[in-house]
Amino acid sequence: MSEKYVGQTVEIVYLDQAGNITQRKIEVKEIRGNTVRAVCLMTGAPRTFRRDRILAWQVARTA
Repeated sequence: MSEKYVGQTVEIVYLDQAGNITQRKIEVKEIRGNTVRAVCLMTGAPRTFRRDRILAWQVARTA
């Protein structure tokens, strides 16, 4: 995932520390090194994701 996604809503497929795969829609706030800081749009909570655990991403479609 590139810095060009900062400020955009992105759908990701993520592998968490326990080995679970989840799909999330996030608003990317910052990308620094191996860390993506975002707001999860399902819960409204701030989240931090490791870049190397993001398996796939795409810009979210607007309805």
